[in-house]
Amino acid sequence: AEDFALINPNTLTAPIFRSKADAELAKKIYHKVGVLWDETQHGGNPWGLSFRQGLFNMTSASALFLTSPGETTLPLYEAKLIHQFDHRWATYETGEEDARDVVLDEKRDPSFEIQPRYWVEARHVIEKFDGTPPKYLMGWRDVTNASTLRTVIASVVPYAAAGDTLLLFRTGHSTRLEACLLGDMNSLVHDWCARQKIGGLHLKFFTKKQIPTLAPSAYSQEDIDFIVPRVLELTYTSHSLKGWAEALGYEGEPFVFDPERRAIFRTEL
Repeated sequence: AEDFALINPNTLTAPIFRSKADAELAKKIYHKVGVLWDETQHGGNPWGLSFRQGLFNMTSASALFLTSPGETTLPLYEAKLIHQFDHRWATYETGEEDARDVVLDEKRDPSFEIQPRYWVEARHVIEKFDGTPPKYLMGWRDVTNASTLRTVIASVVPYAAAGDTLLLFRTGHSTRLEACLLGDMNSLVHDWCARQKIGGLHLKFFTKKQIPTLAPSAYSQEDIDFIVPRVLELTYTSHSLKGWAEALGYEGEPFVFDPERRAIFRTEL
């Protein structure tokens, strides 16, 4: 019972491990680092998180979706268009039903932005934020599984409309700490722990809350100074994320998308 409460404090469900070694390793990690949001504890949400399942349901809100952009529209981001630290993973071509991967030459162009399948009038998006739109959005892919290359796929995306398979989160902390949280979510340890919890094809809020995640208080100033520049360079690769970069205190141009340099930074994180 103590192990259930340690690993799944909110649901008290029995974790399923592939081996005894996995179970022992998970217990060590959970003893060292608490879950993202422990609903059983006062102060169990140290990040001050709030969640929302995208902004627009892809079925029930489809009447709001436009097939071409206008002067007052915003792109509709779907989860499949993002990857880890990458808001330009895939794009649509005009008239095509399926998205394609963004190629390296496109990623290296800071003026290149993805083309969505749909657009939404900006007023509908602003309503979702009570009239105060944020400078950027943060979220992860809902659809995933425990056997793909990476299970947790999180990124920052430009202020836009978002479909319901892009699970969004906001924190009560500074953008610099949010960059640390994003780095944690895309880390190998976080990914491994998520794999122990996913039995189907979704990473829902109740599962995400019970993945071990470093609290804001875990980061020293030295840690933050190390992490933020790396997350900034990994994410700020096009002009559409200027608001995110400015919130991190950076006023320069987007960084060049360099796969080898990115691999080093991700390894260090």
